[in-house]
Amino acid sequence: MTDGPPRAPLSRDRVLQGALDLADRIGVEDFTIRRLAAALDVKPMTIYHHVPGKEQILDGIVDLVFGEIDLPPESLPWADAMRRRCVSARHALNRHPWAPPLMESRVSPGPALLRHHDAVLACLRRGGLSLPLTAHAYAILDSYVYGFTLQEASLPHGGGEEIAGLAEQILGPSLGEHYPHLAAFTAGHVLRPGYAFGTSFEFGLDLILNGLEVAAAKEGADVAW
Repeated sequence: MTDGPPRAPLSRDRVLQGALDLADRIGVEDFTIRRLAAALDVKPMTIYHHVPGKEQILDGIVDLVFGEIDLPPESLPWADAMRRRCVSARHALNRHPWAPPLMESRVSPGPALLRHHDAVLACLRRGGLSLPLTAHAYAILDSYVYGFTLQEASLPHGGGEEIAGLAEQILGPSLGEHYPHLAAFTAGHVLRPGYAFGTSFEFGLDLILNGLEVAAAKEGADVAW
């Protein structure tokens, strides 16, 4: 007699979901087929019956992450739709902090990745952006989203007390004497109640989108002229 309900039979979907869960726990640098097999309680060779190898597993879990990101809604103006998509992307990447360096590196993209890119391009083109401006917009937006989430993942997450202790540990009691502007910024903003690095994300995103709207309008005016 076995304890608990019987396990679902191993499948490609179960391998990829297990791989996603494992990557969330340990990252991808320490990710191995052997560790995945242990997490799934199967023999390593069993996994190869469903996914050929580690690179294909990484392709699959990156595609799962793309599947979690909202596509830009067609019912919204293009900039609002892109804002929704970028905010959703940040949340997805926060859940999977190993993912940003891999999101655009796959040479065998899956259907969710391709669907996502097609929808983003359609949204930008719907906003009247030319092909060159669309290329600039996509590169800038994704560089911002991926870069912000990478930086966010590297910060301490213990709240104000941990940040205060870290600042004192790194900078020491003579902070104000040697680095007056850093001291004033830390005391007057970073250590204030409610401070969170992440609040800068949507502020920066809106600056980028506003700039793209201006560029698109100028481009349209130049064409009309």
